[in-house]
Order: sequence, then structure tokens, then C-alpha cells
Amino acid sequence: MDRFIENYRRGFPYPDVQAAATVGRGIQRMDDSEIRDAIDAYEAFSGTVTKFVPASGAASRMFKDLFEGRDALASGKSLEAGSKARCFVDNADRFAFYSPEDFAGLSDFGIIDYVIGHGRSASGKEGLDYGEKPKGQVLFHRYASDCGVSGTELRTAFEEHLVEGALYARRKDGCVYLHFTVTPSHLAGFEKILEETADRYGKRFGCRFNVSFSVQDPSTDIIAVNEDNTPFLKEDGKPLYRPGGHGALLPNLNSLDAEVVFLKNIDNVAHQRFLDDTVKWKKILAGKLLAVRQKIFDYLLDLDIVMQERRDNPQLLAEIREFMERELCIVLPNVPEAIYPRYLHAKLNRPVRVCGMVRNEGEPGGGPYIVRDSDGATSCQILESAQLNPDSLEVMRMMQGSTHFNPVDIVCSFIDYRGRKMDLARYVDPDTGFISTKTYQGRPLKAQELPGLWNGAMSNWNTVFVEVPLITFNPVKTVLDLLRKEHQPE
Repeated sequence: MDRFIENYRRGFPYPDVQAAATVGRGIQRMDDSEIRDAIDAYEAFSGTVTKFVPASGAASRMFKDLFEGRDALASGKSLEAGSKARCFVDNADRFAFYSPEDFAGLSDFGIIDYVIGHGRSASGKEGLDYGEKPKGQVLFHRYASDCGVSGTELRTAFEEHLVEGALYARRKDGCVYLHFTVTPSHLAGFEKILEETADRYGKRFGCRFNVSFSVQDPSTDIIAVNEDNTPFLKEDGKPLYRPGGHGALLPNLNSLDAEVVFLKNIDNVAHQRFLDDTVKWKKILAGKLLAVRQKIFDYLLDLDIVMQERRDNPQLLAEIREFMERELCIVLPNVPEAIYPRYLHAKLNRPVRVCGMVRNEGEPGGGPYIVRDSDGATSCQILESAQLNPDSLEVMRMMQGSTHFNPVDIVCSFIDYRGRKMDLARYVDPDTGFISTKTYQGRPLKAQELPGLWNGAMSNWNTVFVEVPLITFNPVKTVLDLLRKEHQPE
């Protein structure tokens, strides 16, 4: 607790940002030949693959506008023309969870209350309660017989991840391993969906699903404080602890036993008719990962020989340095010659991740930057806007001039060159947490989050940024996002 209180008092230092990563400087744009090689490399890979999906978040923020609309209607007001709640009601029949029997004759209030609460449908069914369920259990997409299904099929976001996994994360034995992080209260709901759908999708795509779940460890919760940085006490006099953010999921990721891990958020799925590009680029990112990882492994074995035999090999060291600058954007500081091979070895012998980056067209998300680390070397980092120094005109210009952002499209590996699993806790930068202002029962407080899973928790990984097309990023942050063409049937 003392460490977290001290973080509140002193704050977190801003990273030493050198530049926003752009194509040609930090972000790679792969040509047709490189794309073919990457796909071939992944499709030939016979090792273990797992897909990791953080799915513990509730959908309450997704339906925020509907909660506001319901409150307005409950107070006797009407939905304002052009409001998001009005748009939802007017387009209710376009959502996958709509049915004529359940919605027929319902008032504006009745429609909204049925979707986000326990209000009764026209046919007498209890409400969907989507305001309390996790996003993964919300029906996202509707399919008809012309989409290759029998009759009409409705899919939750969870099911869409099963389908995606079948298309790019299948192991050579035909098994698809997926791991979802969930909250304890929602676990039974996910297990029910899995039980009802896994066999159907397995038969359709010719695979078997091995799905596991885990929960965020309560021991990662962090104490909240008052505005004067004293512990925030609840009515019973006990300190208030809050979840430590998605950075608290690092132990869950660390528990996986696979050579290649795909990491993707639960709400980032598209209607299956748009999946070809997603599948293609997932394979490209994975193939790029395998190529970079193999080169790192080869260099580490070469460095082992150099250090064991204590002989100079300036040509090898120069080649490694050039590779690190070209592929990992690591520009090294001046390092004493006596420790240079060992320094290179330590820099290379780390977890590896390849991160897809899309052109910035106003979507929220962390950005790719080149940062100078404490040892003087540069590295590729994903930074949230809260990590950038608002008082630095130079840093603000970099942020405004950034061209890409991170859609949490990551393929990674944390098996070392001798086949041993790395302990991911060793590669976290503890100085990259977040402090935000929240409320509890109307009282203001300050909350702290652990270093983000793809931010500070992966700060000391070897990172490659690759440009990917925007069609591979289809998040559902609000319910109205489901009206975009990427989530609608033809």
C-alpha cells in the first residue's frame, strides 16, 4: 500500500518521447513479397498458438447514452431529435438483439428499459439487462441463410471470437485455444454461451475449441485516495480498493503456455463478411513475429559463443546493431566494449511483440512512439495520451502530428531462445501507471491503475510496429457503433 500512496504523492514521470512513430520511422509498411513470406511462415508454423481476449469489462459504458435517455424519459421529458438515444430507438430493428415480437408496441422508454434493464418485452420476456452484462455477452451481429447459416443466426461478440479463432488461430491438430479474462459474476454466462455454440461452430469450421477463463486477481486492486492523497475510506471506515486496470491482467497472460499468442479486445470484431482482411493480416503479423523471433534466437546463440569463447567478432556485433535499429527501432547508446556483447544479449533476450497500427482517423486508442529509455537506448512504445507531458510544446506537437494509433492488435511470444517461458513480471516498467479522478457515491477520489497491459506492462519487450488496414479495426465502444456497415448484414 505504501508504494501506491507514494505514487499518488509524486505522480508518474513522463516518458522521454523522441518522436511519434510514422511509416519509415518506427512503423513498417510491408510490401507484397514480405506479406507473402509472412503468411507462408505462419501457415507452415507447427507450434502452439493461443488467442487471449480481455473480456471482463461491463457494457455499461457502451449503453451510457441509453441510460441518459431512460432517465430523461422517466422524468417526463422526450428524447431530443438527433440525440443518440433517439437514433437508437429509431433504428432499433437494425440491431441483432431486436425481434418484432419483443419490441412491437413498446414505447421509447419501454424499448430502452427492455434493452438495458429488466423491463418486460411486448411478449412478456424479462429485459436483456445489457447495461449490467459484459460486452462479450451482447448480441452483435445477425446472419441469414445467404451468409452460409441455417435460418437466422445471432452472434455475441464472444462467439465472433470463436469464429475468428477458427480462421487464424487453429493449431495443426485442429484445436483452437482461446483464453478469456472475465469477472466472476459473468463467468457462468460465458460458459453457457460456450456450451450452446461451440459444437456448432466446431462442425462448421472443422475444428475443436479449447476455451479457458480466468478472473482478475483481487490482490491487484489498488487503494483509492482523497484529493489530499490520504486513503479514501468507505462508510464502514475501511479503505476503498479499486481494480488496477487492464495492466492487472498481466498474470493472466503470463499463465498461458503457447509459443504464439494473439491479443485482441472483446469488442473488436466485425461481421463475418468482412473477416477476410482480418484473417489475412493476423497471419501476416504472426509470420512477421516468427521471422523476427527466429533472427533474435540466432543472434542470441551467436552471442553465447562470443561470450563463452571470449573472442572478438566485430562483424557480428555490427550486424546485430543494424538489425536492432532496422527491425526494433533500438538505437543503442555508447556501451563499453568489454560489456557490449552481454549488453546486446540482454537487449535481445526479451519477450517479442508485433503490433498492428492503423491510420489515425479519430478513433480512440494509444499511439505508437519512439522513446528514450533510462539506459539511453531508444525503443518503440505504445503510449496513452495521459502519459504525454501536456506542458511540453514539443511533445504536444508530436502527438498532434502522429499518423497512427494502436487498436490493440498484437501478436506476441514470450518463449526464450532455449525454449523456456519468460516471466513477464520482469519486463514491466513500474513508472508507467495512471492516476485519474473518479467518484464514489458522489464523493471525489483519485484512482490509480497499474502499468497498462500493452503500455507499461510491455515496456521492456522487443517491439515491432506494422501498418495494417483500417478494416481490421472494428471496435464497438457505443451501441450505435453496431449500425456501422462492418457490423451489419448486407
